[in-house]
Amino acid sequence: MTAVGKPLQAAKPAKARKPPREPFDGWRELVTPEGVDLRLRVGTYAERGLALLLDFLIITGVLGVLTIVLLIVAFATRVTWMNEVVAIVWLLGMFLGRNFYFFWFEARQRAATPGKRAMGLRVITADGGALTADAVFARNAMREVEVFLPLTFFLAQGEGVDAALVGLGAIWGGVLVLFPLFNRDRRRLGDLAAGTMVVKQPKVRLQSDLADTERTASSGIAFTGPQLDAYGIKELHVLEDVIRVGDRKAMTEVAARIRAKIGWDGGDIADRTFLNAYYAALRARLESRLLFGRRRKDKFDVD
Repeated sequence: MTAVGKPLQAAKPAKARKPPREPFDGWRELVTPEGVDLRLRVGTYAERGLALLLDFLIITGVLGVLTIVLLIVAFATRVTWMNEVVAIVWLLGMFLGRNFYFFWFEARQRAATPGKRAMGLRVITADGGALTADAVFARNAMREVEVFLPLTFFLAQGEGVDAALVGLGAIWGGVLVLFPLFNRDRRRLGDLAAGTMVVKQPKVRLQSDLADTERTASSGIAFTGPQLDAYGIKELHVLEDVIRVGDRKAMTEVAARIRAKIGWDGGDIADRTFLNAYYAALRARLESRLLFGRRRKDKFDVD
């Protein structure tokens, strides 16, 4: 009891404080569906912006060259309808550039447009899985809403469009353009919709002996047919990424799994040397089988 006769109340337990969020260092750790740990650097906002600018310059540069060629033809033939042809070329070219240029390059094995390749970037899935054509289509379809539609509002200014509508378009465009700055992985809305992200291509390049069968043979490492048949094209691409990144922990784990899978008893060999040799042998095996019309998609695709 207190002096005034009121009962004492038990002190409320203090709320547990959440641990402070660690500052983002620009790196992202992913675990692929195959169980491989990858550590990749996220592409910065500036790098992605410059890559997009380079791609636009490439598209407009190609259209500019075509325009010059058409004008030369018009001057030589003295036709009067070439202006209409030039307008059609630009309309069709911008349509193809906006809708197929990005999809064509990002759906290929390098998963990067020429602009991204120049900046050392590539597109991957946010969960470390295989990049699908559906994901590439989704992320590029959203670009129409994020970039080109707001740009249309700016271009429509002064052409009878209501100023309030232009202002709303400017706000909308600004929010979408700056959206990647408000998340750690610098993902735009198209990346969120497609489950993708853009990362820095590792500077460590594939060693020349990865595809040089003569050098592999001279190393004295040989694999049997059943040992090479344990994996397919999908695993070959994963192995290529592991060697390209060059992370020692990942290479050790992958080398151990391959040795266990194929029953390797060829002695103690350095992990990188073993992976390089197995990559070259597996690649040669798959390419030779492809020549005879047999494409093995993954380790579960058996004859």
